[in-house]
Amino acid sequence: MTLFDEYEVPKELTEDAYDALELARDTGKIKRGSNEVTKTIERGQAKLVYLARDVEPEEVIAHLPLLCKEKGVPFIVVPSKDELGVSAGLEVPTASVAVVKPGKAAAKLKEIVDNIEALMRGEELPKKEAKAEKAAAEAEEEAKEEEAEAVAEAEEVSKEEPAGAEKEEAEKKQPKKRVQAKKAPKKSPSRKAGEADQA
Repeated sequence: MTLFDEYEVPKELTEDAYDALELARDTGKIKRGSNEVTKTIERGQAKLVYLARDVEPEEVIAHLPLLCKEKGVPFIVVPSKDELGVSAGLEVPTASVAVVKPGKAAAKLKEIVDNIEALMRGEELPKKEAKAEKAAAEAEEEAKEEEAEAVAEAEEVSKEEPAGAEKEEAEKKQPKKRVQAKKAPKKSPSRKAGEADQA
């Protein structure tokens, strides 16, 4: 289909997109067919729109990419209307599908949308192996940071303990002063002097 040749969608991204659609179908809400998808986009409800590349005649969905761009809705072009129909839970092919509520596919859809936007900017997507290595490196770095924070907290607690002991000693001394302060008014000379005058 010549209408959708802005960028080439890698096979891995297409497979991820089909998986996300199946998950959204099972745990969220999707709309199938060009008319329903058009309404969903116009109402601003679509989170991601799937368009099949092999639709004949292509005019059936030719308006959807333009509408998506106008409304700021991301779209992905998949190679097969048959596979799109299967992923959408249909027994027949479908030209387009819109994800309205992603359900448990929200994180996966966000990643797909980020990749689509990168492709539209002309960037090359990192390989899955590179992504896995990057994720592992980030996890390792995060673990080191957590360990460093734990060590710092332990040192901080050990520094505070002597101060805590000094504080307890100061608190023990304060109640004695208060007791003495309370006893002082009872022994006031003016009160005794007044009693002696009355006798």
